[in-house]
Amino acid sequence: MFKKSPIIPTFTEHPIVSMHIPAKTLADLEFPEVLEQLAARCITEAGAEAATKIGPIKEEELILNSLGKTKEYLDSFELDTVIPNHGFDALDDQLSLLGIENTSLEVDGFRRILSICQTGTLHLKFFKKQKLIYPLWAEETAKLEDAKHIIEEIKMIIDRFGEIRDDASQELKDIRKNIQNVRSKLNQSFTSALNRYKAQDYLDEIRESTVDNKRVLAVKAMYRKKVKGSVLGSSKTGSIVFIEPDAVMQHSRTLNNLIFDEQEEIRRILKALTEYVRPFAPVLVQYVTFLTQMDICSAKAKYAKELNAVLPKINEEKKLYLKDAYHPLLYLSNKQNKEKTWPQSLEFHPE
Repeated sequence: MFKKSPIIPTFTEHPIVSMHIPAKTLADLEFPEVLEQLAARCITEAGAEAATKIGPIKEEELILNSLGKTKEYLDSFELDTVIPNHGFDALDDQLSLLGIENTSLEVDGFRRILSICQTGTLHLKFFKKQKLIYPLWAEETAKLEDAKHIIEEIKMIIDRFGEIRDDASQELKDIRKNIQNVRSKLNQSFTSALNRYKAQDYLDEIRESTVDNKRVLAVKAMYRKKVKGSVLGSSKTGSIVFIEPDAVMQHSRTLNNLIFDEQEEIRRILKALTEYVRPFAPVLVQYVTFLTQMDICSAKAKYAKELNAVLPKINEEKKLYLKDAYHPLLYLSNKQNKEKTWPQSLEFHPE
């Protein structure tokens, strides 16, 4: 029996187990439009896309499970034990690469993987602690594989700002230490050259500039032959010539070589991290699937709250009774326009 409908949506996020209903029948019921409204309440692209593919469910066990989890989420809106945020960025590209041998993920890909694993793990811990309040979600999260080792491995390589850690490898640590030393020497040499040529009045008022990420002296054109170094350009008027002093050129070459070595070592580190994560791609798929289900369920709960929906009672007698029921699209449209929606009571029998 139904009271004060609309009811909580009885869709499944697994359309492959859905019962077959002709497309025209679903269209006549405006089912696709309902799914569009549901998708609009999802906060992830994956959730919104999956929501539009939902179908009606035939199996009673799946119906009760889906309704129960939505009811638990809906009840959470009134409780102090708020369910954690489930937002995540798509992993489609990263999962595709993990399925191809000898590929390597970039830092952004690992940040996404880390975020998804941390979010899923947070939900696992939350529902385990609150299993008396959210028994169905506790049962669902208990199926998740442990991703702690993935989280720890990525955090050993990438810091919270999304940068490769200095201690990601001893080689990288040494290279970056040398880079700092060379940059210090380069700046000292440049400052020395700048002060010397400034004292001789060879420099323009701007004194220095940057060309191709290199600090250069802004030399008056008439004195360019008096300044030892490499000419890297000139001003539009030709009155200023930009010169990299000889004193810093050797340091610049050394720095460029070190930066190249740094990038090569970073590529090696990311390749090794990719190989570590690759076997756990199924775990990542599991976490993405779980968080997508969470997003759909959250959207259902928000939708149900807007509709003042109630939990339906399911029977096997081919009877349907709707008391004071509303069409969800009409109800929300009138609600937005501050118009009254008149309910209807309907009853269907097997005959």
